[in-house]
Parts: sequence; C-alpha cells; structure tokens
Amino acid sequence: MENIEILKTSEEVNQRIIELGDEITQFYGDVPLTMIVVMNGGLFVAAKLAEAIKLEDFYIDSIAAGSYKHDVCTGTLELRSTLKLDPRGRNILLVDEVLDSGRTLKAIKNNLLAAGALTVKTAVLVEKKIVRPGGIEHADWTGFFMDDRYLIGCGMDSEEKYRNYPGIAVLIQD
Repeated sequence: MENIEILKTSEEVNQRIIELGDEITQFYGDVPLTMIVVMNGGLFVAAKLAEAIKLEDFYIDSIAAGSYKHDVCTGTLELRSTLKLDPRGRNILLVDEVLDSGRTLKAIKNNLLAAGALTVKTAVLVEKKIVRPGGIEHADWTGFFMDDRYLIGCGMDSEEKYRNYPGIAVLIQD
C-alpha cells in the first residue's frame, strides 16, 4: 500500500461501531427499524453496524448515490438505484461512511420523508468538522469527528480504491 497516515486502527473502528449499535438499539427499543445503506461507501460501516444493532424487527435496504468524481465533489447528487422496500410508514436509519458536505444525506433524507417515512435518522462513521451550507448539520449518530482531510478506509475511497482498508487513514502525498 502507498504511504498512509493511520488515524484510527481497525480495532478502534470496530469498537466504536459496537458502541453505536448499542446506542441505536437503546434508542429504538421495540420500534421496527429499517436501515438504508448509502452505497458504495456505506456498505462497510453498515455491515458491521447491522451486526451490532440488536433489534428483532430490523430490515436492511440500500440506495446507490454519489456526488464525487476524481476525488472532487461535483455538487450534484446522482441517484443510481431505487429502494426495494417502500419507505412509507417506516422508521429509517440512513447509514453512510462519512458526513462531508451533508448534501447527499440531506437529499436522500428529504426524499424518504416525502415518500412517507415516519422518521429518518442518520448514522455515519466519520463526521468532518466543517460548516455544511446546504447540507445536514450533524448526523444523529457519529463514530468519530475528524478534521477536513481526504480520508480512506472503511468505505472511504480515492478513485474507488482503498475502500477495503480496515482502519481510517489519509494518503501521504510525496
């Protein structure tokens, strides 16, 4: 692997996801919950988070969305798939790997509410410490708050590479 600076180890990530799962389980209690994963990046976090959420009435769906090309935010949300489950009447947990501009999560959240979801909460592994004009201000559940750097690992990528790195890191440019 290229030179990287490790910010969080896989052990730290896994422990925090377990803690988030406990918090979400306590919050929802006996209420049915549908997790919607924002693909592709949210896949890695959601798989571990789903194991950590201990709810009996629990569903999972996904939506492919993105706004980055060549490691730069385009400012335009592209939805590349539709949901299998009807969001109407559901309590939804929208899961993504990183809260950056917040526009993607805001747009998907608004679409789900418009489609009849009862509630839409958000969970992210990383929330960048930045101002988000036009996006959601904060996630409802956050694994780690980090400075505004281009992160890789745990679903975060650079040109679709490094998503499978088990920790959180930044590439060191030579």
